[in-house]
Amino acid sequence: MTTERMKNLHPYVPGEQPKDRDYIKLNANENPYPPSPVVAKTAVRVARKYAARLGLYPDPDSNALKSAIAAMLNQTGGVLCRTELRGGKKNGSGAVCSPSAQDRIPFAVTPDMVYCGNGSDEVLSFVFYAFFDSDRPVVLPSFTYSFYPVYAGFYAIPLNAVPLRSDWSLDTQNMLAEANATDSGIIFANPNAPTGIGLTRAQVDAMIRAAPKDRVFVVDEAYVDFGGESCIPLLAEHKNLLIVRTFSKSLCGAGMRLGYVVASPELVAHLTTVKNSLNHFPVDVMAQRLGIAACGDAGYYARCARLIVCERDDFAAFLRARGWFVLPSQTNFVFAKKDGVRAEETYRAIKAAGILVRHFSAAGIEDFLRITIGTRAQMDALKAVMESL
Repeated sequence: MTTERMKNLHPYVPGEQPKDRDYIKLNANENPYPPSPVVAKTAVRVARKYAARLGLYPDPDSNALKSAIAAMLNQTGGVLCRTELRGGKKNGSGAVCSPSAQDRIPFAVTPDMVYCGNGSDEVLSFVFYAFFDSDRPVVLPSFTYSFYPVYAGFYAIPLNAVPLRSDWSLDTQNMLAEANATDSGIIFANPNAPTGIGLTRAQVDAMIRAAPKDRVFVVDEAYVDFGGESCIPLLAEHKNLLIVRTFSKSLCGAGMRLGYVVASPELVAHLTTVKNSLNHFPVDVMAQRLGIAACGDAGYYARCARLIVCERDDFAAFLRARGWFVLPSQTNFVFAKKDGVRAEETYRAIKAAGILVRHFSAAGIEDFLRITIGTRAQMDALKAVMESL
């Protein structure tokens, strides 16, 4: 009854979405904090005052949202945890934002450099369709976001997965060697997942300069707001660079399903063509309005990112003090293992105590747990459980 390509699909497996009890969820890299109060007020206002607009098609190109995203990136430099704040409330809401010296973008990001979609997963799907071919492999790390192989299988694109280095960082030299051998595009998350380790902007710049010039170079910055270095400044020199970002992590919006690309207007136009060939109206009215509201209150999200970074570093120190091996993280999670401890058994014991963390069964990382950083109360609860194991 099904096609051969259907038989060969291997769907992405997300973190557990529990139905049987109320768990503390530290397994899906969601943000533990609610969206900005401005976003909540916007949702109520749109539902009440502009209800009739929900019966009309949204702006197919999300133009106002693209403008809001561009303005937010210019104000923050693309890394929220280092964004400098002035004024505003105690929770950061209403603060005036400016980028740190490390994150200043040497040009103005403009709306025509932004593409918006239903979460970064849909955006990534369109990226694979538009820029990677079935006649040559896409080069990626052996351990990275596990949806990449799903898209490759969906579009019949071969993969060339390059093993990580012994320190779990990307083997950039071998990735470049493989890409140049087959004139292939490259994709990776930076900081990477599930390891949490990031390349510096200078390292990515060196990679792009040595990679095939006629192939798109994709950097997925889903986690960059928690301490990485954004590659947006590199767009001034590299027209083949495409950066994927999301509202799901640092912008507390996993339930809104908003993702976006920052790239040259030419690459954005190609993605728009793909979008218009599948779904002319991808981002709904409510999501566009809430996304605009979120971008307008970046100070709130900068404070949330700082809280998560502090909890992450504190929890990593807690684990290391108890004999765990913890990879250095620039994300909102840690990736850790302990000699003599079976990760799957530990995951099950933690779950039995009412907390969900993530265990991967893939060979090579089966000894690790990936633990999302929650609020102080949530992390204290997890520490108590791990102390008792």
